[in-house]
Amino acid sequence: MSNVEATTVKRSWRDELTGTQWKSFWAAWIGYLLDGFDFVMITLVLTEVGRTFHVGAALTATLVSAAFIARWFGGLLLGAIGDRVGRKEAMVLSILLYAGGSVVCAIAPAFWVIFLARVCIGMGMAGEYGSSATYVIESWPVRLRNKASGFLISGYSIGAGVTAQVYALIEHLTRGTSAEPYTWRILFALGIIPIVLALWLRRALPEASDFAKMREEQEARAAAGETVEKTDMFTILFARTPKRSVVNIVLALAAFGSLIVIYLFDSKVSGFVLALLWIVVAAVMVSFMVQFEGPRWPTGVAVMITVFVAFLYSWPLQALLPTYYRQTLGLASDTASNLVTATSFGAAAGCIMAGFIGDKFGTRKAYWTSLLISEVLVLPVFLISRDMVHSSVAWIVLLGVFIFVQQMFGQGIAGLLPKFISNYFPVEKRAAGLGFSYNVGALGGAIAPVLGISLAGDPATGVGGVLPSSWGLGWTLFILSFAFTAVIIILIGINFPYRMQKLFGPGHVRSADRMDQADDEFAPSDNPDVGTASK
Repeated sequence: MSNVEATTVKRSWRDELTGTQWKSFWAAWIGYLLDGFDFVMITLVLTEVGRTFHVGAALTATLVSAAFIARWFGGLLLGAIGDRVGRKEAMVLSILLYAGGSVVCAIAPAFWVIFLARVCIGMGMAGEYGSSATYVIESWPVRLRNKASGFLISGYSIGAGVTAQVYALIEHLTRGTSAEPYTWRILFALGIIPIVLALWLRRALPEASDFAKMREEQEARAAAGETVEKTDMFTILFARTPKRSVVNIVLALAAFGSLIVIYLFDSKVSGFVLALLWIVVAAVMVSFMVQFEGPRWPTGVAVMITVFVAFLYSWPLQALLPTYYRQTLGLASDTASNLVTATSFGAAAGCIMAGFIGDKFGTRKAYWTSLLISEVLVLPVFLISRDMVHSSVAWIVLLGVFIFVQQMFGQGIAGLLPKFISNYFPVEKRAAGLGFSYNVGALGGAIAPVLGISLAGDPATGVGGVLPSSWGLGWTLFILSFAFTAVIIILIGINFPYRMQKLFGPGHVRSADRMDQADDEFAPSDNPDVGTASK
């Protein structure tokens, strides 16, 4: 072997990345860190916010739901900006929306002001999932794009993991002082520090390489006298024809109205009405995706369904494990916080692992294999009972180890989700395709904890649920997690989006839809590889 060949073999994947590519990664990673920080923080400060504005628990809980009301539209709008103007510009707008919402939350004079700020934050975070993920994936070398995806999503888990510790520290420092009533405002204000850093990093970034190449090709076509049609999602839905625009505005308002009733007034309407409202929301989202994707609508709809189920399998544990630790197992708040941190850090470690195995074995194979391992690991988590954790601290430590490893293979592998989604959309539609489908799928995350509590009943006693009270919250979480994970294993294992496209629109299958190779290049939208797809 020659010296040149030896050098090539020993070359590390880090050597393939430039300083600018790492800078783009960290600029986006901070956004995901903020999302994790915000998600956990708002649940921790609800009591203090309610006390400040003299509102009850039911109303303060709407601050968590507020972000979900607008996330789907944030993914659509900011994704469209990313596809039409540029990924970098959409990234900056996303973080500015988040920053504005955080500042307003910190100084909000009334409850309705903080509610509107939470809606703004939700839109900004939705934009992060479309523009930032797309930017980093398109900026990194093709064979490292699973690492780009997994490493990026680890920011969310780390942000969620440190939040409880930051909250405990600020609460300790302000306890008994004149600053104690302002603890929750201080936490919102602290979030502005990483926002400033993210804006500074993003200010001078070059455009993502895939998008820059696409833009050059479009400009060359335009210079040759060819008409280049605008294909961003907002233009297709709201600016193509007057009739379509009016119809889609009405549909968007119907979706907004339905989600407002679902999240804010669910206790005042019957289950039948709620079911109808969810059907309205689903119909609107499917309609928008069908219009956006045209002949590739089977792929777009199948991606949304896959992401929705992915949230259903992961969020029962994400949202309800803290409740399980505190109320079902009866652990002290500091012990529960430490277990929440172990849960989040396990997911973060899994995101890093996902990047490596995704690049080595391919996105889909790595995804479903890791989930299959997590199915085996989820049972030991719930075999540790209340009596056991109160008999010896060793059982608590063992529980922490079990949940760390289970989340590593179960939740952490979801770090490949942005890469998985982006494969199905061409460059000119990728930011909105990723942002919209991801944030519509996130509605599954909103349903999951409600479904869990409905089945389990009271977390401490198990009374009032659909399932037998002896099962409790623990076994309910096990059933939900195991069942929905099995479904997502099947959907990813058979490549559900590709199968749907092959069934309903075989003439518009793209070679990238198959994702059989670890380093599949993204195929252009106007050059479907029908021969390859039909094998």
